[in-house]
Amino acid sequence: MARRRAGLSSFPEGWSMWLFSARSLTSFPRKRFCRHSRASGNPVTCAIKTLGSRFRGDDECALRSAVARLGVGLVLSGALVACGFHLRGEAHYTFDTLFLNSPAAQPLTTDLKRSLEGIGTAQLVPSPETAQVILDITSVENNKQILSLSGGGKVREFLLTKRVLFRVRDSAGNDWLPTSEVLVRRSYTYNDTEALAREAQEQRLWREMQDDAVAQIVRRLQQAKKPA
Repeated sequence: MARRRAGLSSFPEGWSMWLFSARSLTSFPRKRFCRHSRASGNPVTCAIKTLGSRFRGDDECALRSAVARLGVGLVLSGALVACGFHLRGEAHYTFDTLFLNSPAAQPLTTDLKRSLEGIGTAQLVPSPETAQVILDITSVENNKQILSLSGGGKVREFLLTKRVLFRVRDSAGNDWLPTSEVLVRRSYTYNDTEALAREAQEQRLWREMQDDAVAQIVRRLQQAKKPA
């Protein structure tokens, strides 16, 4: 034991534990280990020489197999990411150009315009005269109503509803997509002792509902077809 400690005392601090752990994992002989350490005087060289002699034959085949599996996994991951991006960002429409007919002051208009720009196969144009089809946002309604009351008659739950009516037509008035409805609902519990927190929650829900409504409209546009 004294000889073993003396042999390891020449290594830098922390190397002795690393070398003993490596020996226990690979089960190489101590004499061979010490010969490398005396010859090189470098614990890193010793470890590389000793462990390198173990990774041959079946171990080398296993290493190559692991690298091959990793390469296949990376290729598949890249393909999935690419496909996912294609599905989200490349909507295919039956029309080439689109004009958004919606009040500029309507918050939905800004979000819908942003979603339509640069998405899918159709181009958003600034005037109806140059558009193959026109997207009319005919109605946007936001409604808040009491959903339930507590035993004391106080409001316990609210229901938020967003309703959007839209239509896709050409300049001649022919329907590519008849008037359709998008309906989004959210509910939340209310406590008058946490009024500020509940108000912030309500605003967040309205934001989520608008995003949901915009996404549904963009998807529905893929159903538009040129009239026979």
